[in-house]
Amino acid sequence: MTAHPKPLLLSRLRALLVLLLALVLPLALSGAAVADGGKSARTWTVQVGSESSDQAIQGMSFLPKDIFINAGDKVTWEANAAEIHTVSFLAAGQTIESTQPFDPANPLDVSAQGGTSYDGHSYYNSGVMTNVSNSGFPAVESYSLTFPNTGDFTYYCLVHGMAMVGTVHVRDKGTDYPYTQGQYNRGVKRSERAILSDGYDQWSAARDQADNHTVIAGADDGVASVMRFIEEKVVIHVGESVSFVNNGMGEPHTVTFGTEPANVFPPLGDPTNYTGGQLNSGLMPPNTTFTVTFNKAGVYDYICGLHDYLGMVGKVVVKD
Repeated sequence: MTAHPKPLLLSRLRALLVLLLALVLPLALSGAAVADGGKSARTWTVQVGSESSDQAIQGMSFLPKDIFINAGDKVTWEANAAEIHTVSFLAAGQTIESTQPFDPANPLDVSAQGGTSYDGHSYYNSGVMTNVSNSGFPAVESYSLTFPNTGDFTYYCLVHGMAMVGTVHVRDKGTDYPYTQGQYNRGVKRSERAILSDGYDQWSAARDQADNHTVIAGADDGVASVMRFIEEKVVIHVGESVSFVNNGMGEPHTVTFGTEPANVFPPLGDPTNYTGGQLNSGLMPPNTTFTVTFNKAGVYDYICGLHDYLGMVGKVVVKD
């Protein structure tokens, strides 16, 4: 007669079987995902902007700038900076020049446009993306599109135009991916360090150009923007002038004294005879200078009406 295992032994065998299944099943499922040759749709992440810990330096890049995916995959863009940006695919025949300058009053610029699946030729826009809530715009922290069609699809930040461009390269389903998300992420970290270094170099160079009568209104070179007035505090005497100089490549600023107007784009007040109250440069694009003559002693605080939430503020001390 055949002997049967004792009940205790059967119980232990069952427990061992359950443990083996718990260990092997996840591996088997993982193997199945790998074995499909990359045919399953994937979601990829692109970082929108970058910044220093004090928000003084803002990166002007989509990271990674180029991403290679397969048809049916999804890309999610994540806001990684306080500076406002957009993810904008232009319509067929539309040029980035036709969208410039960015218009904060135009819903096509600031609000989401298009669906969630990119058709390859229509206008799609994320709306304004930022990782803070005090930029003056409703914060969009992430934006996703699925790409059903193959092709190379270029997109822009409407705020920064040709200075901030990215491309989604969509290949056929089942094509081997050249990089993993982890590899992209490691490249992003290297790029962030390079962007910060570039920003600090610009900041240093701007200090050499500044003095009590010359304030550099930010700095930018298409890679990084320095969102500070340099010199931040100047001391002059009654009757003297201060020139605010924007000699960057693409970033606009304002010099705004007193109560900030509802619309900072047009100029306000007389800069040739400033004795206090409201005074606004209006929008200062690159290669412009705003000179103010101070005819009354006092301490005058001012801001960039576009970037004060990043800490772009300054002070003019006028002595008798």
